[in-house]
Amino acid sequence: MRTTDSLRLLLLAAIWGASFLFMRIAVPALGAVNTAFLRVLCGAFGLLVVMVVMRIPRRFDGKLGWAMLLGVINSGLPFLMYCLAARVLPAGYSAILNATAPLMGVIIGAAFFSEKLTLSKVLGMVVGFTGIILISTTGEVVLSQVLVLGIVACLVATTCYGFAGFLAKRWIGARGGLDATKVAFGSQLGASLFLLPFFAFSAPQTPAANWQIPEVWGCILAVGFICTALAYILYFRLLADIGPLRTLTVTFLIPPFGIFWGWLVLGEQINQGFIGASVLIVFSIWLVNSNGLENWRRARS
Repeated sequence: MRTTDSLRLLLLAAIWGASFLFMRIAVPALGAVNTAFLRVLCGAFGLLVVMVVMRIPRRFDGKLGWAMLLGVINSGLPFLMYCLAARVLPAGYSAILNATAPLMGVIIGAAFFSEKLTLSKVLGMVVGFTGIILISTTGEVVLSQVLVLGIVACLVATTCYGFAGFLAKRWIGARGGLDATKVAFGSQLGASLFLLPFFAFSAPQTPAANWQIPEVWGCILAVGFICTALAYILYFRLLADIGPLRTLTVTFLIPPFGIFWGWLVLGEQINQGFIGASVLIVFSIWLVNSNGLENWRRARS
């Protein structure tokens, strides 16, 4: 992987790590549905501005529908799930659970896209889900039905991400496909249309005073323009350059940023159980992406 790809991956992780912080602040005031919708709407508007300023032709070669459907899977559903989870989970927890996306990618790739299932990947899945169990039963929150539902919401989101990487390559194409900005705009447009009916039902039920909090709108604008518009330009460019599984490893880098932003801004505390679970999930992702066991066995033979 080129140095530029590695730097873009690191930048993407820092941006997406901050998104959990912004959602953690905005969701209690505006609600999960409103926050998710405003995020993708701002993202779509920001990407449209980029296309106009950069004079990117608005031709999609018949792939706009696919890009919009991809947006439902890769943005609409996951963002809604993470906003629901933000009601009950600290930002650091959501960021760690987001790191299971490569594990979901392995399962989905083997089941639906003819990806080879190796011993390292199987062991990685076992270790990863052990980490999920550990993170669910330790930490500053008490295990409850609500907490479990928040964890399930995060895992639904990472399952969507697992599908989206492979579907983007199949529907949109890798190198030589649509420009990353066009794909990002189409995806956020699709996500906005998907969430619009939920927003129309939810918005009138939100207290009017909550819509007037400057900090909340600052978080909405940041999560929309930075964590969505800018981030998805980087994401789709990486998909085209290094492929879906390598791109999904961005979730390996997100947790440190998510934990750091949560600690810095919200004062969220991290205990040893949480750290142990994080180490297990990080190790599982290394197993999934490195084929370490197979390399070790070949070196021994």
